[in-house]
Amino acid sequence: MAKETENRRKRFRFLAVDDDQAARTDIQYEGSAIRRILAYMKPHWKTYALCLTLMLVVTGLDLLRPILIGSEAIDKYILGPKDHYFAAGENADWRFAGIVRSTLLYIAVLVVTFIANRTQFWLMQRTGQEIIKGIRDDLFAHVEKLTMRFFDITPVGKIVTRLTNDVDAVNDVFANILVQLIRNAVKIIGYATVMLVLNARLAGYAFLLMPLVGGLTFLFRKLSRKAFQITRTRVTNLNTYLSEHLSGMRIIQIFCREKRKYEEFAQKNDDLYRAGFRELMINATFRPILYLISIIAICQVMGTGSEAVLGLEGINAISIGTLYIFIDYMNSFFQPIQEMAEQFTTLQSAIASAEKIFTLMDTEPLFDDPVEPVHLKDGVKGCIEFDHVWFAYVDEEWVLKDVSFVIEPGQKVAFVGATGAGKSSILNLIGRYYDVQKGSIRVDGVDIRELSREELRRAIGQVQQDVFIFTGDIRSNIRLRDESITDEQIVAAATEVNAARFIDRLPMGYATPAAERGATFSAGQRQLISFARTLAYDPAILILDEATANIDTETEQWIQEAVERLMRGRTTIMVAHRLSTIQHADTIMVMHHGRIRERGTHQELLEQDGIYKKLYQLQLAER
Repeated sequence: MAKETENRRKRFRFLAVDDDQAARTDIQYEGSAIRRILAYMKPHWKTYALCLTLMLVVTGLDLLRPILIGSEAIDKYILGPKDHYFAAGENADWRFAGIVRSTLLYIAVLVVTFIANRTQFWLMQRTGQEIIKGIRDDLFAHVEKLTMRFFDITPVGKIVTRLTNDVDAVNDVFANILVQLIRNAVKIIGYATVMLVLNARLAGYAFLLMPLVGGLTFLFRKLSRKAFQITRTRVTNLNTYLSEHLSGMRIIQIFCREKRKYEEFAQKNDDLYRAGFRELMINATFRPILYLISIIAICQVMGTGSEAVLGLEGINAISIGTLYIFIDYMNSFFQPIQEMAEQFTTLQSAIASAEKIFTLMDTEPLFDDPVEPVHLKDGVKGCIEFDHVWFAYVDEEWVLKDVSFVIEPGQKVAFVGATGAGKSSILNLIGRYYDVQKGSIRVDGVDIRELSREELRRAIGQVQQDVFIFTGDIRSNIRLRDESITDEQIVAAATEVNAARFIDRLPMGYATPAAERGATFSAGQRQLISFARTLAYDPAILILDEATANIDTETEQWIQEAVERLMRGRTTIMVAHRLSTIQHADTIMVMHHGRIRERGTHQELLEQDGIYKKLYQLQLAER
């Protein structure tokens, strides 16, 4: 039981209602998130090794540039060595030639630095985009494998945020952050080493404030991580709200709730604003403080170094070139520290997003395909058997209770009953969108848990009351990206189910654009497109879930004819509230509180004087 509870927690940790709480508890997964990010980088290790090498070259050249000016140009050629004696003209020529050599060498260093920087930048960006593409592919493929229960209780906006905003946030890790962090760490070590070699005493003054910098950086990292967690959560909440309410805008306007919904949006937008402002204030506080510390350190070095240059320090005297190198290094020394702090900030954001991405990836489907699925050699014939099936969406709140029946190939069976009786649950179980808790469901004598879901669902054509039309055109909505379905088959299917009657009248025919959810088509037209889509896939089992409800008068007759043609030679399961549409069924099963209470033909059920007859009489009275 404990193991089952843990598995359930792991499956649905992504579905936490309180995202702020989820953000806080996800902190423990930081190490795991980093390891998994690095795992995505592993196949590209050669590219990252090359980029790291180029970074080290650039860092070495950055360390060399001040030396070329300080030691070479200033000390050696501008001021000149004290032990060199030339005639006036020879001395000037020697110095000028040395300055030219130093200048050319400095230019060469800049050119090599530029080439190395551009090369590594191009490689990093290209590799980062390839990895991000792979993460999005993996994430969407995983989401497609999740069972319907996940989508029942997970807001669409939350999933969209994971696939877009969160994946984009992780991109910086692959494209810049990790290699740049190494580069800045090497630069800091390099600057410190060279300064210690040049003058240990002056370097000591330069490092005097480093403990303060380290403490501030640690504090900034902690505060910025929390701020980024909250900001990412607020973005998710806002996207979830927008996804739901933009889809339901018609209802909002029908009931004149625009003002109230605006207030709700404004509140969530304000939450995001305050989270973003908090994040900005943390950055705005840290950077000026670090800059102030760098100025104080430079002033300390300049003051102490000037005394040494002027000979006031006796044996600790240094040259002007050495002081220049120290000042240049001090200007550069705090830059990688500041960059590292900012990169840590970006890294915190990326880790926060990565944790949410990997939490979604770790959300396991409630059931998987068998390792070695059974294949029906002759295809699905259409025999369906429920054997003492018990089913509940949550724990033991049974929706179906000990349901048993057999549907023979080619039979037409209808399920009727009040709302919540369990009709739609039977349809969902046949396609294995959910799994039973007790009993079994067999297709052609094989338990559907032993079949692959793809093979099973390929044999089932389901027409629902609420038809979903994708953005594209009519042809793509019938084919659904299945290139094995030819244009001729699409036209034939549309003609067979009467959809061609309205499609042929459209200016662009099958290339007519379809708006989101088919908003430009009537309910009847969307239903006819759905029939054509189902027929094009030629299923052995046909499921009609209120397929003839809520249609306009103009296409009602067309749809009735389409239904009759679709059912020919197929095992057909119908769910309908209008009993007049299922009177021709071979068997009608009456559901009540999750059980089959009555079964028989239309006439047989009327003669039983039970639930079905009462439903029938009620509908007659409503006419």
